[in-house]
Amino acid sequence: MRAALGMLGLVLLGASASAQTPGDGKALFHEKCAMCHGPGGMGTGLLARRVDPKVAELEKRDDLTPDYVTTAARTGIGNMPAISRGEVSDRQLAAIAAYLARGKK
Repeated sequence: MRAALGMLGLVLLGASASAQTPGDGKALFHEKCAMCHGPGGMGTGLLARRVDPKVAELEKRDDLTPDYVTTAARTGIGNMPAISRGEVSDRQLAAIAAYLARGKK
């Protein structure tokens, strides 16, 4: 009985830990990207010079694809530097890209 309860505890701990890791694109976006690409961020301000300011915040856009987000992040674009795998892992970036693309392919 104690062993079963111990295993259940490990399963529950694992489930809660995985809910906070790479699959949570929104949380990862806010942790890794929003300082520049959120309201008032430098990236948002610079992007507002090139696109309609209403869609300069990445979370408000409806034209992003996962491939575009991934390529822009890894290679850099405009004043944005390339984001290394040491800063954002491939799994984390995939979750962020999926969140920003909201189901687009």
